[in-house]
Amino acid sequence: MPIGSLTSGLQLKSAREIETMARGGAILAATHAHVKPFVRAGVTTGELDTIVEDFIRSHAGAEPAFKGLYGFPGSACISVNEEVVHGIPGPRALHDGDIVTIDIGVKFEGMFTDAAITHPVGEIDEVTKRLLEVTERSLAAGIEAAVPDNHVGDIGAAIQGVVETAGFAIVRELVGHGVGFALHEEIQIPNYGKPKRGKKLVPGLTIAIEPMVNVGTAKTRTLADKWTVVTLDGKRSAHFEHTIAITEDGPRILTPRQ
Repeated sequence: MPIGSLTSGLQLKSAREIETMARGGAILAATHAHVKPFVRAGVTTGELDTIVEDFIRSHAGAEPAFKGLYGFPGSACISVNEEVVHGIPGPRALHDGDIVTIDIGVKFEGMFTDAAITHPVGEIDEVTKRLLEVTERSLAAGIEAAVPDNHVGDIGAAIQGVVETAGFAIVRELVGHGVGFALHEEIQIPNYGKPKRGKKLVPGLTIAIEPMVNVGTAKTRTLADKWTVVTLDGKRSAHFEHTIAITEDGPRILTPRQ
């Protein structure tokens, strides 16, 4: 989500609300697992979107959180190669060597979760393999830093350290966010920063951590469809995301991979 679109503040969740989010997050994780085998050459992003929507709606109490949000037409954001985020599902077919990010939100019994995975399509080149590995590893580092009494800046610094050490670039115009009562809540989680800066992390806070990492420049632009964000230089981008809860015992991933 864009920087500046959220105001300051924390919306903490009760243990019961976090459990509801965990149930919705399990549906979201199952959706990612369900759609993964369909990610292959020849499938269109629109077909993948239908698979996502049908699977989510097959679970009582669940619905795709993105559908109609701010006017978005799809149930998932599906972004290919140089598309960073917010790709609109449609007739574009995937080809061997592509990468595709499937970003999904689930609303379950009034609570929201959000998670994204970038998938290879067939065989991908070595630079792209490393891009995916580093981006996913940076997400793990950010989650590990999400402990009580750390700050938002600790998350960003952990992600930034992994990405920039590997020679890739962090997208700065887009950030993670609070999530739970709404898909986007009033805290921003940049993927760069300095330790001990920004808001303090406290138990009951639920956030989406989502590094977006580019092979080339960190700069982006938005296409004429007013949704799809692409890298300015046309090089590839990867995006991994989990919804987590800050707990007394450390970070709890509410959208664990299946």
